[in-house]
Amino acid sequence: MQRIALALYSLLAWLAQPLLTRKLLRRARAEPGYALALQERFGRYPDAPPARASGPRVWLHAVSLGETRAAAILLGPLRQALPGMQLLLTHGTATGRAEGVRLLGAGDLQAWLPWDTPGAVQGFLRHFRPDVGVLMETEVWPNLVAGCRRQGVPLALANARLNEKSLRGARRLAWLARPAYASLAAVWAQEQRDARGLASLGAPVDGVFGNLKFDAEPDAPLLARGRAWRAGSARPVVLLASTREGEEALWLENIKPNRPLALDGKAPTAINSVDVQWLLVPRHPQRFDAVAALCAGAGLSVSRRSTWDAEPEPADVWIGDSMGEMALYYGLADVALLGGSFAPLGGQNLIEAIACGCPLLLGPHTFNFAEAAEGAVQAGAALRAADMGDALAQAHALLRESAARERLLAQGSAFIARHRGAARRTAQALARLSDGGSGGNAR
Repeated sequence: MQRIALALYSLLAWLAQPLLTRKLLRRARAEPGYALALQERFGRYPDAPPARASGPRVWLHAVSLGETRAAAILLGPLRQALPGMQLLLTHGTATGRAEGVRLLGAGDLQAWLPWDTPGAVQGFLRHFRPDVGVLMETEVWPNLVAGCRRQGVPLALANARLNEKSLRGARRLAWLARPAYASLAAVWAQEQRDARGLASLGAPVDGVFGNLKFDAEPDAPLLARGRAWRAGSARPVVLLASTREGEEALWLENIKPNRPLALDGKAPTAINSVDVQWLLVPRHPQRFDAVAALCAGAGLSVSRRSTWDAEPEPADVWIGDSMGEMALYYGLADVALLGGSFAPLGGQNLIEAIACGCPLLLGPHTFNFAEAAEGAVQAGAALRAADMGDALAQAHALLRESAARERLLAQGSAFIARHRGAARRTAQALARLSDGGSGGNAR
């Protein structure tokens, strides 16, 4: 039955290749990176197989921007654990691949992850011949896992997470998902909740190591520049960080001039462009123009990061239209609202904001980072809001109460410190797996 299911899935994936090509070319109109090395998506490589380094060839798959940044945190301890290793870094999105270029050292390799057909996977494995593979967080593909098993490439899932929605979907497709998860060499989960869900799918959970993102160090020069700009701002800065589609419209609806917002039973206060400096940073670069146009259409003046020279330009709304500068934006903000959590999208990386020392408000939808979000709220390292209006009211209250902001920062610093160590644990487990070991030990 499993063979029949995989054969049917493989046929459908093969038939979908022309659709994939068209989709990539359409996306390339907005993000040219999607047109790069298109043949790699199908396991075809014009050059000879790359020369090997002295150490093992370690393949890390980081599908997009967030996973690539998690991989960056792992790489330092991993290079220490495996001296002379050669990195093969693969991606699925243009933003992930662009960010990944920064992680490459001499002799390292970068490519697209192939489309999940037997032929493309076989072409990828024959060309690169990795000694060990690591999928970051969620990317488990049936033919990829099966191909690695046939070729004798131990494949692990690191920093693994599985929210309830994904778990339900995997259970509906258990005939395809269970063999894929069960064929992994090791799984290292972020939290116990993730471990339980993954184990229920047959995954070999060998450790609960925590979230790699707790080990990230904010970019100090960017953070310092943001704080210097904040000191020069005439108004307090409220950041909407990594917003997703629909959230900017929710924000606009709630900041209409003269719309009252109750503050803990106190006299209602209107939050509008007069008393707050707004800073919006969309999650995806293809939305920068649309968000700027939306704000301008609402009658707000707009200034974009890409036009700034020595300092931000005066405007009702600043648009953070750059990549890799979240530390600057968190340094610039007095309070931040976490994007992706006010629409039912699961939230974004809340750990980075807390590590940067920015008071943080979470919306109701944080299922992608459920335990981290709940832990942060329980520890007093972040605040929870019922909706966008509630978040804006709480933000305004925090702007007036410096003692409350200071408590959040102190508790946030302690929260981050308690959860460090995942990178070291993961690197050590991966080194054992590369040497033929059985993975890691549970924390």
